[in-house]
Amino acid sequence: MKEKRQNKIKEIIETKDIETQDELLDELRKEGFEITQATISRDMREMKLTKVLGENGKQKYSMQKSFNTDVEKKYKKVLSAGIVSIDNADNLIVIRTVSGMAMAVAAALDNMDIPGLMGCIAGDDTIFAAARNKEFCKQIIAGIKKLAVES
Repeated sequence: MKEKRQNKIKEIIETKDIETQDELLDELRKEGFEITQATISRDMREMKLTKVLGENGKQKYSMQKSFNTDVEKKYKKVLSAGIVSIDNADNLIVIRTVSGMAMAVAAALDNMDIPGLMGCIAGDDTIFAAARNKEFCKQIIAGIKKLAVES
């Protein structure tokens, strides 16, 4: 029953913007699950749910992707070594890199699960990264800069 319930929780948060545990509890009850708030809290901890900024600018629950910390450190080093400058125009982020590093930096960004970052296209020394919308751009740029400094 627990596995079935947690699979339903995953399905719900992937298809709907759920801001609170009460909203999640209501959605689960609509699906026929009779559970308590305490059970929801335990499931959320076990599933490592976290809040992220949704497309509408409000917080929502999301699955925290498990990520190998050694790989993450390597990606951060690539960002630190490769990025020369970052700027944006509307929802497009332009990242200048050291010559020959754009593909490596773009691959790192694509694999780091940065909220609002849709994907990257890389040339030799330039990356075009698409943000979900222009409101995400400043947040994404700040996040990339922070990741590059943490290496």
